[in-house]
Amino acid sequence: MKNRLLLFTALAAALVLSGCAPSPDISECLAAEPYGFWGGLWHGIIAPASFVLSLFFEDIAMYAVNNNGGWYDFGFVLGAGILFGGSGKASG
Repeated sequence: MKNRLLLFTALAAALVLSGCAPSPDISECLAAEPYGFWGGLWHGIIAPASFVLSLFFEDIAMYAVNNNGGWYDFGFVLGAGILFGGSGKASG
């Protein structure tokens, strides 16, 4: 029980401290046309490669900050679902 409390406290502290981290300057991104459904679809398809590369390069991100909202999100989820085989596999 004591270990769980310590783990929960450490996770809560990490969450609170990460919320205080400064956000990057995105003013250059916002000047361009926002990404829509097709941009989200493409970013969802290349998400695994983007994730791996973002670990080594600071200028690569998985998700476009400058997007139009719901349609970009829908495209991103759909693209990631296409890549990973959809929502489930047929049993048989």
